[in-house]
Amino acid sequence: MQALLDHIATLDRPTQAVRLFHGRGGRYPGHEQWALDAFPPVLLLTSFAPVPDEQLQTLDAALHRRWAEIAPGEPLNWVFQQRDEFRVTNRLMAGQVPDPHEVDEDGTRFGVHLLHGQNHGFFLDMAQGRRWVRQWAQSRPGGKVLNLFAYTCAFSVVALQAGASEVVNVDMASGALSIGRRNHQLNGVSQGAQFLAHDIFNSWAKIRRGGPYDLVIMDPPSFQKGSFVATKDYARLIRRLPELVAPEGQALVCLNTPKLDTQFLRDLIRTEAPDFDVVERLPNPAAFEDVDPERALKVLVVRPAAPRS
Repeated sequence: MQALLDHIATLDRPTQAVRLFHGRGGRYPGHEQWALDAFPPVLLLTSFAPVPDEQLQTLDAALHRRWAEIAPGEPLNWVFQQRDEFRVTNRLMAGQVPDPHEVDEDGTRFGVHLLHGQNHGFFLDMAQGRRWVRQWAQSRPGGKVLNLFAYTCAFSVVALQAGASEVVNVDMASGALSIGRRNHQLNGVSQGAQFLAHDIFNSWAKIRRGGPYDLVIMDPPSFQKGSFVATKDYARLIRRLPELVAPEGQALVCLNTPKLDTQFLRDLIRTEAPDFDVVERLPNPAAFEDVDPERALKVLVVRPAAPRS
């Protein structure tokens, strides 16, 4: 735990939502269970293994010491999440969590929830993906975006802010889409946004009706029992690319599991959408550096292949 304590001792005061310590990346041997995130004004410490009370007390003292140095006179707010494959628990350890709780990334506001559930409404590791979407929308004003497995619609908010004219958010979780609606409202970009609470695999006719799209974003869960299993279902998504992506359009194809590598996606694109090319793999945020990049988040930019003479 020493590397985590050393990191806490040198923290700067965070102003944006960001990862502060990424033990999961393997760069700190023996610390793979730990992640420390900032969702200002709250810090979130996550452990993927049980933690004895005395360790929590040591971490609490370290956080309080550093907070007194970087934010003198202000209370420390921090939450502890413990996760394993069977359950998730969230505990408020000090201070309080705002309600509503809104965080900033590159000038865009998003609602988050740290005290219930496994996920928090906003995925920090996708920051570079959102920046790519922002740049894409700025370079193609008026573009139309399809956001599949939209969750709380962060991609779509950024796209509309940057100049897209229309976004279609599709996710079977109506609760997540409700948060997505609020994210659009929070940033003043509700106009041009659609929200479809549908099972994607049963809704292709409706999804196709709005196309073709200048940008298609595919960011499914890697494994969600009864909904999506990447090894079985991702091929069904990829083979829809030709009918969804406009001739001059692009797609973001995303996968976040250490069990499947980039080649898994490249092979699917080659077999299920052979008329598409992989342009690049986007870099992950520096805070999420991994000793094995193939274990980390994978985001590929793809587009229809140029006509071959």
